[in-house]
Amino acid sequence: MAYLFLLAAIASEVVGTSLLKTTEGFTRPWPTVGCLTAYGVAFALLSQAVKQVPVGVAYAMWSGLGTAAIVTIGVVFFSETLSPTKVVGLGLIIGGVVLLNLGGGGGH
Repeated sequence: MAYLFLLAAIASEVVGTSLLKTTEGFTRPWPTVGCLTAYGVAFALLSQAVKQVPVGVAYAMWSGLGTAAIVTIGVVFFSETLSPTKVVGLGLIIGGVVLLNLGGGGGH
């Protein structure tokens, strides 16, 4: 169940980050409310996940998978470029997350 909380937290954070550009520096009320709400939900869910998932593993997954998702969203929806260097960097991030999970987490 903790990993479901973590995946939901990552998804919520990705939604918040995706909305960040549309807030135009927090000058547009509705995108701002959506962005801040998504971030609040993300942190609430993350706080539930770290009750059972070691914080280092949870944060590695949060940052790594979130980064990969945001880069993908940037390329697909915001016409950002995807260079070979970015692809290698994303591979290293995802590889690091996998290694942290394979290494176990020990205690909390």
